[in-house]
Amino acid sequence: MEEEHPKKAEPQPEPKKVELESESKPKSEDPKDVEVESTVPGLVEEKVTDDLKDVAVVEKPVEESKPDGSLDRDAVLARLATEKRLSLITAWEESEKSKAENKAEKKLSSIGAWENSKKAQLEAELKKIEEELERKKAESVEKIRNKVALVHKAAEEKRASVEAKRGEEVLKAEEIGAKYRATGTAPKKSLIFF
Repeated sequence: MEEEHPKKAEPQPEPKKVELESESKPKSEDPKDVEVESTVPGLVEEKVTDDLKDVAVVEKPVEESKPDGSLDRDAVLARLATEKRLSLITAWEESEKSKAENKAEKKLSSIGAWENSKKAQLEAELKKIEEELERKKAESVEKIRNKVALVHKAAEEKRASVEAKRGEEVLKAEEIGAKYRATGTAPKKSLIFF
């Protein structure tokens, strides 16, 4: 930006500069960029681009001697007011978007935590039920095994009883047979085959 100095005979203070955006951004070399410079020294210098985020510098005039310069100044100030309003709208919009994103992320995080909590609770309940079923199954298996052992014991007792009775009957038959042989008499009962 070139500053034009008036003649040394008329000392005038330097015009004030107003910055709208940061000057650290690189200037765009897009053919759509337009440079507008005032022909009145120290009145207005502005750079307008398609992207509203580029730098715009405005110099305020020291004296308003020409009515045409006043019209240019008013147009530039109106344009600056529009740009400022658009900048505020864009900032507000970005802020609202950020708020919405943060709110959604917070809710999603809350839902995820709730889901994990409920899953853990249900898995603990399922594990408890499985353990209870395993315990009941073990008890039932133990009862059945005890019943099988009792049946086997009863069967062994009955077998022993039958074997003992058979042994007694065999001895009794041998004794009676020996008695009949000794006396020479025949048994009174007839032989019946089963």
